[in-house]
Amino acid sequence: MELKDKLIASFMAFEEQVDVNADLHDIRTAAIRTFEEKGFPTKKEEAWKYTSLNSLLKHDFTVFPKHENAVEFAEVKKYFLHEIDTYKVVFIDGVFSSFLSSTTHDGIDVCLMSSALNKPKYKMVIDTYFNKVASKDETLTSLNTAFANEGAYINIPKSKVADKPIEIMYFSTGKESALMVQPRNLIIVGENSHVQIIERHQSLNENAVLTNSVTEIFAQKRAIVDYYKIQNDFHSASLIDNTYVSQQQDSHVHVNTFSFGGNLTRNNLNFYHNGQHIESHLNGITIIGEKQHVDHYTLVHHAHPNCESFQDYKGIFSDNSTGVFNGKIFVEKEAQKTNAFQSSNNILLSDKATINAKPQLEIFADDVKCSHGCTIGQLDETAMFYLQSRGIPKKEAKALLMYAFSNAVIENIKIPELKQRITKIIANKLGVKLGFDL
Repeated sequence: MELKDKLIASFMAFEEQVDVNADLHDIRTAAIRTFEEKGFPTKKEEAWKYTSLNSLLKHDFTVFPKHENAVEFAEVKKYFLHEIDTYKVVFIDGVFSSFLSSTTHDGIDVCLMSSALNKPKYKMVIDTYFNKVASKDETLTSLNTAFANEGAYINIPKSKVADKPIEIMYFSTGKESALMVQPRNLIIVGENSHVQIIERHQSLNENAVLTNSVTEIFAQKRAIVDYYKIQNDFHSASLIDNTYVSQQQDSHVHVNTFSFGGNLTRNNLNFYHNGQHIESHLNGITIIGEKQHVDHYTLVHHAHPNCESFQDYKGIFSDNSTGVFNGKIFVEKEAQKTNAFQSSNNILLSDKATINAKPQLEIFADDVKCSHGCTIGQLDETAMFYLQSRGIPKKEAKALLMYAFSNAVIENIKIPELKQRITKIIANKLGVKLGFDL
């Protein structure tokens, strides 16, 4: 049975297993109909022109495992930001792990999506926010919505600052030969509030995993959200990450994406402005090799005046790897005084590596500052010669240049311990030790 048919056939059984109210039933039913009509995206669609899912869909995925597989903290400690204290929402094969998690309802809510969906005390919040910014037409988002039940629910009330970062961790044990999981996250940050969130999807062995994730983020007036996505998985793991961000007046949202591992990674990142004086920052570093594939698909929709957005993506590609950057800035007629900037800079370390870049600007206002830039090239031979002439070996000189190339994005990391962790990952990817303090 093809995966599409398997998912459609599983829908009714899934709804019988979860406690679903009438409103959620209607939302899920509409979503599964959208997926049934459209199916999985293909390269015939402009948005998926450079990314094919055909090789993934050949696996006989187990969908929605019903039991919790035990994992000891020692097995996964290295994936946590254990140098500092954090809230943790941890899932193993899609099932919540109370043993590994550290949640709270003390002033802020850091808990489970299933609780928020099914408990009456959360009904008003769910009715207001759930599935309100996520696309109703995008087929993979609709698929996630149809089966949405578990994930992280984070609600930071008005004028609250989360006292420590929040880690959302999804582990796949590999107990099944091939597993598909569909986590759903809902994050609400109230007026004048601030939160730092780290999200990671991690396999624990090399069995095939397909993750179709959807995250909705709502930043209210003057809210500040710092969001970090760490993607450094086995080559057998594939991730389709759909993130939707709704911003209100004077809010600042930073989403930093670090793509270092995995078989196929697709990041759909969509920002929607709903007020004036908004700032949106989309930053990314991609370092991949072998036959890995990373696709960044971004949209910033400017609908109000006096707002700013900044996109800065760096890519380093070796071997037979493939990178895609498809970034779109859309400026409505009413969005005067918009500043929107987009940059995609890439280094190819192999003749067989590929980058497909497609920056797009659609501007209907006449008093704006908008630009996009894209570069594709190799390392600067003159700089390499200079470093080597100062006694730095070729391998280390090459690594230093690549680190300097990506440093502008690294500097945006506002959690020092995470900054150190990302630097170590980059050093490992480059095959050297970067001998300096941060």
